[in-house]
Amino acid sequence: MLDFRYDTQLLIEGNDLDEDRIGDYITDTFKGDSLLCVGDESLIKIHFHTNEPWLVLQYCATLGEIFDIVVEDMDRQARGLQG
Repeated sequence: MLDFRYDTQLLIEGNDLDEDRIGDYITDTFKGDSLLCVGDESLIKIHFHTNEPWLVLQYCATLGEIFDIVVEDMDRQARGLQG
C-alpha cells in the first residue's frame, strides 16, 4: 500500500513565480512526498505525490495558468492496471 496514491504533475505559467516559495508552500501545506518544483519566474514544473491532488491543483491555479495536468493513480499502476 502506498502512503501517497496520486502522482500529480503540471505546469504553471505566470509572472514573478518563485520556485522556492511555491515548493515551500506545497511542502508545508499538503501531505505528500517526492516534490519536484523547478523552473523560472514565468514557468514552473510541479511533480508531487499526494492523496489529494485537487488541493494542489487548486493552489497552483491561483498562481497562474495551469496546463499539461497529469494525475496518475500509482496504486492502480502497482496492481498492473492503467493509472
